[in-house]
Amino acid sequence: MPIWIAIVSLIFIGLLLVIIELIFIPGTTIVGILGFICMLAGISWSFSEFGSPVGWSVTAITALVSAGVVVYTFKIGAWKRFALKQAIDSKVNEDRPIELTVGDRGQARSALRPIGKADFAGSEFEVRSLGELIKTGTKIKIIKLEGRKIFVEPIKK
Repeated sequence: MPIWIAIVSLIFIGLLLVIIELIFIPGTTIVGILGFICMLAGISWSFSEFGSPVGWSVTAITALVSAGVVVYTFKIGAWKRFALKQAIDSKVNEDRPIELTVGDRGQARSALRPIGKADFAGSEFEVRSLGELIKTGTKIKIIKLEGRKIFVEPIKK
């Protein structure tokens, strides 16, 4: 009888660790892995002590209980606190007026792949090339303004 208690305890502790991983400390994976190891140890111990029929029964019961716990946590809404509830509704370069015109010259502050940062008259803006890669420090000029989007190309010497 003590072997049954040990097997059930291992499986219960494993399931508890997996639940702790999913609900309280998501993303750490170590606690969840330890939980799976405990459950697998309990299942394999039941196979070695009681044979295949009992081992498969323990496996099935463990799988059903684990699935039931996951379904229950979905029904009570435990996962809602991990879901993103806010949407980003701001726009690029929205925080300041764009006082730039086609032909203005500046310098790439980051690599444009095709989007990056550029400096025009001491102000930094998000800009985009027409598909080509532009290295950091390259002199650029504005070729098109479309709403708040600034399109640039490198200045050819």
